[in-house]
Amino acid sequence: MNQPVALDELARALLLGDHELVSLVGGGGKTTALFALGRQLAGEVVLTTTTKMGSDRTDDFPVLVDPTDTALVAATAQDQSTLVWRSVSGHKARGVDRESCNRWFAMVDHVVVEADGARRRPLTAPGPFEPVVPSGTTALIACVGTSAFARVIADRCHRPLRVAAVAGCSPYQRLTPERLARVLLSDRGLRKDLPEGARFSILVSDVAESDRPYLGDLVEAIDGRAHVVAVAREHNA
Repeated sequence: MNQPVALDELARALLLGDHELVSLVGGGGKTTALFALGRQLAGEVVLTTTTKMGSDRTDDFPVLVDPTDTALVAATAQDQSTLVWRSVSGHKARGVDRESCNRWFAMVDHVVVEADGARRRPLTAPGPFEPVVPSGTTALIACVGTSAFARVIADRCHRPLRVAAVAGCSPYQRLTPERLARVLLSDRGLRKDLPEGARFSILVSDVAESDRPYLGDLVEAIDGRAHVVAVAREHNA
């Protein structure tokens, strides 16, 4: 069974290299992972979204709104990791298009993208126009939070009818490890629109000691079909 790692070990645990376009999809932990990778990846890093995110969620990274390529390269050279949005309206920041992510990837060391939304739920299944994954993605990371473990799908998941359809059950049934594995590994689930040649990994966030038996069963159900990284729950002193 995968031993949970500390959040500050995430880039290493995901086996990321020197030049990566990382797309984060799925549910719980995407924004936390985005910011963690912004602090851990070496060199010039663009952090962005192709959907939407809260404009108050910056984690103290410098922010650029609709920058020119020249301004973006200058900012990443100075600050290394920079958060980029297309526009801001009130509490909502609108993301960039996937072609911009591909273009920036030729200019900087890393681009890390939140490529879909889950309304802060621990698991989702993509709608017809989701996820918005750049074609240049080298690593697609499917995220799930432990608060979905063994819970009724309709109670915990974003787009519960879609989650249940992929899992092969009713939305009023519990999310067993086997059902969750189906959602994570399905081309109608979190492997949807995986670019050719991209690596696929699963990120399980917020793992407490009590979650370990379920996590072990999940890893067994995945059966080596994806690299699994579990991040341990952080306890504040």
